[in-house]
Amino acid sequence: MTSSAEPESISGGHLVAKALKAEGVDTIFTLCGGHIIDIYDGCVDEGIAVIDVRHEQVAAHAADGYARITGKPGCAVVTAGPGTTDAVTGVANAFRAESPMLLIGGQGALSQHKMGSLQDLPHVDMMTPITKFAANVPHTARIADMVSMAFREANAGAPGPSFLEIPRDVLDAKVPVSAARVPEAGHYRASTRSVGDPADIEKLADLLVHAKKPAILLGSQVWTTRATDSAIDLVRTLNIPAYMNGAGRGTLPPGDPHHFQLSRRYAFDNADVIVIVGTPFDFRMGYGRRLSANATVVQIDLDYRTVGKNRDVDLGIVGDADLVLSSVAAAASGREDNGAMGRKVWLEELQAVEEKARQKRAEHLLSEDLPIHPYRLVSEINDFLTEDSIYIGDGGDVVTFSGQVIQPKSPGHWMDPGPLGTLGVGIPFVLAAKLARPDKEVVALFGDGAFSLTGWDFETLVRYDLPFVGIVGNNSSMNQIRYGQAAKYGLERERVGNTLGDVRYDQFAKMLGGYGEEVRDPKDIGPALRRARESGKPSLINVWIDPDVYAPGTMNQTMYK
Repeated sequence: MTSSAEPESISGGHLVAKALKAEGVDTIFTLCGGHIIDIYDGCVDEGIAVIDVRHEQVAAHAADGYARITGKPGCAVVTAGPGTTDAVTGVANAFRAESPMLLIGGQGALSQHKMGSLQDLPHVDMMTPITKFAANVPHTARIADMVSMAFREANAGAPGPSFLEIPRDVLDAKVPVSAARVPEAGHYRASTRSVGDPADIEKLADLLVHAKKPAILLGSQVWTTRATDSAIDLVRTLNIPAYMNGAGRGTLPPGDPHHFQLSRRYAFDNADVIVIVGTPFDFRMGYGRRLSANATVVQIDLDYRTVGKNRDVDLGIVGDADLVLSSVAAAASGREDNGAMGRKVWLEELQAVEEKARQKRAEHLLSEDLPIHPYRLVSEINDFLTEDSIYIGDGGDVVTFSGQVIQPKSPGHWMDPGPLGTLGVGIPFVLAAKLARPDKEVVALFGDGAFSLTGWDFETLVRYDLPFVGIVGNNSSMNQIRYGQAAKYGLERERVGNTLGDVRYDQFAKMLGGYGEEVRDPKDIGPALRRARESGKPSLINVWIDPDVYAPGTMNQTMYK
């Protein structure tokens, strides 16, 4: 007597891995836990790299960074309870930065629901406010389907994070393959790219063609939508000065005649048409109040909720920056006079403002002062960067200095936390960038306070042999906060809760198997950076900087007024 063969079965962890592979995920970031180990087993079978770190915040930040570099969703997998709560900051940062990622968290067994199982917490309730989608997976057969659902939401419109909680017994159980829906790559979600209303495209083309003093700000969504070529074509064809912020930095290379940086306030005060692309009117834009009340303001964004928020606009376009900008350029083409020649005087006016600003700070960029002036440090870093250098800024005051000076030489080569202002993204972003683009050099500037938050994962970089050039601007202080305390409460109370020890981060790097140097003289910065590059190791150059010098951006923050 023969028995019929048992139907082929598959476990929940292997269904997760199959769904990740269908989305194109090739790497997960994780810290191990008993609730999630079946996912690892599935990833081994599917050829997905499992990168283990020392803190779940690092895993979440790395998934965020991986998404920014690759343009594909990142993925972090963490255990239940404290594993998931540790990842909250990384998810929140991705939420404010509009970075598509999936966090998968463990959970106690459904059979033990409300019984007080190990590490049981209401993860979905906690994650709902900081994700685009958060859900519990109720059955093993639904796992792959719900992973695809989470990715669908993460990628729709303005991207962002999703969260899935998978109970241990749901993840470990096996179901017949026939009972599980495993979405096929490329067949379970549609493109949400939109060009906006065609009539509005024509309106914007007309506004720009007839503008005498236009200006455009290229924000992070220019990189998110890979709109570099479209943006360059538009500003060059119509002869429009371009400013860049966030991940939009590097859209135009330094030295390009349409690349402007130091004259933004002047331009926004005097322009007749201002186009804001992929940047909200948040604190970085003075909530829209930094734009001239007399200018015609146009806002382009992936999210309809962002357009016109905090400030009225004359024209709003909800759409993909790449499609919108290329369509506007096409609509403006073929005109007998597109106004480009008439804007030559406007660009010369702005170039004069830029030059005046450069001259004003030139002495600081070349300063021989001891301790080292932060402007001298960031100037040396800027000179050190190549076209293949991805720059990462992780800090407060010292990174504020860098934002005025450091200019990435290629698109997608600037990384900072984004509007949440999270300290501690540096090491996780280095991890993500080197794994995603091993052909690129990664250069990271840390404040000493910021490095301390996630610095132990320097060892992860050593363990995976991921060389980078790291610089700690060390003033033994949380200086951005210290400035505010001095401004509000006086110098006699400026050193409350913000003073750190004099830590030799170069020795820390050596202890963990990396390369380290200490720098106290500005003339030694450049040679130390070059030796770090040549070492072929993860490195930290500990540069002692003047604690009594503050960045203009720090001093201008409204919270200290």
